[in-house]
Amino acid sequence: MSKIIKLKENYEFRRAYNRAKSVVCPYAVIYFMKNRSGDTRLGITAGKKLGTAVSRNRAKRVITAAFRGCLPHITKGYDFVIVARTRILTVKSTKVQTAFVTSLKNAGLYNAFEDEQITD
Repeated sequence: MSKIIKLKENYEFRRAYNRAKSVVCPYAVIYFMKNRSGDTRLGITAGKKLGTAVSRNRAKRVITAAFRGCLPHITKGYDFVIVARTRILTVKSTKVQTAFVTSLKNAGLYNAFEDEQITD
């Protein structure tokens, strides 16, 4: 299990919102942008519109678990900022992971060749 490097600073999030490309899936909006470090980094946003602190933290946990499942297949060297949508509160991380895979494949960031090698 590989460790996820987190984005924490406000300027990193603002840079992603302004310069990054985005893909929309039913449960979240994914902003992605190439970085210079060569690592895959993740930032998660869950606004007050989602509900109480408990539900916002659950949304963050679900997103982290779904992203961790996709991480071995994602092209390295990108920053991802994921903004939770209200529909994420009613689903499990496996369903969110499938939506992430579909969105990342459409964006060209999901390496399907590694996926075939793992299932054999």
